[in-house]
Amino acid sequence: MKNYVLLLVALVFLMIAPKASAQDKSTTGLLDKAMALFEKGDHAGTAQALTEGTAAIETEAKSSNGALKDKLLSKVGSLKSMIPLVSAGKLQSGILGKAINAVKMLIGSNRISGLLGKGESGLLGNAASLTSSLGLIKAGSSILGSDQQTSLNKLLGEASKTSGEVDKKGVAGKVAATAASKQLGSIVKLVSSAL
Repeated sequence: MKNYVLLLVALVFLMIAPKASAQDKSTTGLLDKAMALFEKGDHAGTAQALTEGTAAIETEAKSSNGALKDKLLSKVGSLKSMIPLVSAGKLQSGILGKAINAVKMLIGSNRISGLLGKGESGLLGNAASLTSSLGLIKAGSSILGSDQQTSLNKLLGEASKTSGEVDKKGVAGKVAATAASKQLGSIVKLVSSAL
């Protein structure tokens, strides 16, 4: 009987885990889709993708414990307010692109902040999550001024190297988590002050 319970728990976990991963990808994927549709002139499709994407991001942000939660919700609110303009075809591509990039940077930074809030244990074993979050920040960084972008790119390069090491076992992982923590904290601060 015990084996059946363990098997059931494992099956439920396997069903839930891919869904969470897919949801994570679809959140920012919907923003990318919105931008691609906008560039093709599909205003209705853009509005739909933005509506779904902003709803997913709001849900994620409200349930997060990241330090940038309020900034993220504010930027998502700004993005939502653009949806009627998108539908009417009255919004310029540069404005929408800048808003989407700001949201991407804040999603990545907020996720990192949430992991940092858990201390060393939040980083250990989370190299893939950190890499994904750093990628979001990098993807949106074109909206920053050149000095801020240069500083951020340097930090992102350093953090990418050490973040990949947090999956190591034992002392090596702990050393990497300590180093990554400082770099990631600097990235979160820079994004927070820039946006």
